[in-house]
Amino acid sequence: MIWETRWLLCGLLGVLVTATLIAAVLRFRNGGAASATLDNLEARIKAWWVMVAIIGLAMIAGKTAVILLFALVSFAALREFVTITYSRRSDHRVLLAIFLLVLPVQYYLIWIDWYGLYSIFIPVYCFLILPAFAVTRGDTQRFLERVSLQQWGIMLAVYCISHVPALLTLPVTGFGGREMLLIAFLIITVQGSDVLQYVFGKLFGKHRMAPNVSPSKTWEGLAGGVVSASLLGAALNWLTPFSPLQAGVIAAVCCVMGVFGGLVASAIKRDRGIKDWGAMIEGHGGMLDRTDSLVFAAPIFFHIVRYWWT
Repeated sequence: MIWETRWLLCGLLGVLVTATLIAAVLRFRNGGAASATLDNLEARIKAWWVMVAIIGLAMIAGKTAVILLFALVSFAALREFVTITYSRRSDHRVLLAIFLLVLPVQYYLIWIDWYGLYSIFIPVYCFLILPAFAVTRGDTQRFLERVSLQQWGIMLAVYCISHVPALLTLPVTGFGGREMLLIAFLIITVQGSDVLQYVFGKLFGKHRMAPNVSPSKTWEGLAGGVVSASLLGAALNWLTPFSPLQAGVIAAVCCVMGVFGGLVASAIKRDRGIKDWGAMIEGHGGMLDRTDSLVFAAPIFFHIVRYWWT
């Protein structure tokens, strides 16, 4: 295990232990009385313990384990998306092909490092072949809506998320053998921004960004979260081939994209009349509730690194 990974794991462990102790102190000061806020906080902290442990073990195990982990993440996210969207009996073969063919092929292409194909497999070939396959069933009722939902589902849940493990395929100059740290940098800054936006929004939030989409998001929370996450990214530049300034700017770009990912996910949920994508992760909702910011941030981060550092 390289020294950067050791320090990273120690740092994450320290943050989780501190959060656990803070929750325990708050519970003690509350006299052990029932509190929905504290219950939610404790559930979120427990969930973070589990998620950090799973991601950490996968990263230690290596490339194959990380790819398999994110393939499972995509499977869970795609299942959530399909569950809440409209489909008909005639779509069952297409949906089966998406789960049993499109998803594993995308991650297999990443595993064998075939950038020329995994970069276009879904947005080109699947976008053309899946509607062609669906139309042979002869069911034209709400055809455009059904096909669009299928395409959106594989783009968000499979294509975009798959860019996280795809970082392992990048031959970054002078960074060989440490590509796993790029994944850590992306997840920590983007997910950290989510938490920090929530904190700053609760403390200083007055002006809502999009009240009809996500009433809890404020401009103050956005500014505080993105700026602080950018500083976090600059401080974590030792995980990357970037300078502190470059790391801060890249973190800012990814965090802003993460905000838009969260807003788009919220708009879809409101359109479908649901609060969460699911209940898979205690305190966090479904898989897409936890990965919505990564959906928009991961492809941008991947291509920034690919075109400027390889």
